[in-house]
Amino acid sequence: MVFASPNNPSVTYVERMVGVGGDRVQMKEGLLYLNGTPVRRERLSDVVGEFCGEPAAATKRWRETLPNGVSYETLDCVDNGSYDNTVEYVVPPGHAFMMGDNRDNSADSRVQTTMGYIPLDHVFGRFSMIFYSRVAR
Repeated sequence: MVFASPNNPSVTYVERMVGVGGDRVQMKEGLLYLNGTPVRRERLSDVVGEFCGEPAAATKRWRETLPNGVSYETLDCVDNGSYDNTVEYVVPPGHAFMMGDNRDNSADSRVQTTMGYIPLDHVFGRFSMIFYSRVAR
């Protein structure tokens, strides 16, 4: 989704919406939990690129599938990173919980002091296509 920062509406972000009002979102040992249930995740081949601060480094890649069947890829820079184990967030009504696909390198809704929950009226578009990517597989 494309949305305006709640702290600075002139700045826009593109991140994945994983929860809406009433949903419970938590990370445990790098695994996403929605409403107490782990999201299905399967390991894919590593990708090579500068995703975690190291040029040409191999980065773990996963495919997550949400309960509604939507599937996407995520990257994992480090095991037990600072965002891999969180409290359980309860998304307030009228808000969304956003997460970046590069899970260890994204200041998303898990960082309540920087991003936090996103008011739905700050969401103004759906991202539908990657035109160019730096990913080398």
